Amino acid sequence: MEFKMKEVGFTTEFEFGELHVAGDEAHGYRPFQLMVSSIVVCSGGVLRKILDKKRIKIDDLTIKSAVTRNEAEANRIEKICIHYLIKGTDLDPKKIEQSIHLAAKNCPMAQSVKNSIEIEETFELITQ
Repeated sequence: MEFKMKEVGFTTEFEFGELHVAGDEAHGYRPFQLMVSSIVVCSGGVLRKILDKKRIKIDDLTIKSAVTRNEAEANRIEKICIHYLIKGTDLDPKKIEQSIHLAAKNCPMAQSVKNSIEIEETFELITQ
């Protein structure tokens, strides 16, 4: 990856397109937003694959997240709360919970920050 300086922040080119990163939201995505997004979306993607492999059919998956930062330590990310809203029919809460734990162990982004950022995962089943 190569990042090029611009007036405010940096830019890089990926296969999907150009990415602008800056400390100011008016000029690009903030680094903490990208980090949280990477962890949340990776976790959700791994969960989705696990549910597919277990043949647990879901109709929709929405993920909400909340971030706790520590201003006294350079505004570091201390905790990410991931809340899965899983929509489907006849979903077994125990199987979903087991799948979420398995996903956490197999998500490369979550494992990369293990022991430095606390990740809390909860879920809610939405029946139709």
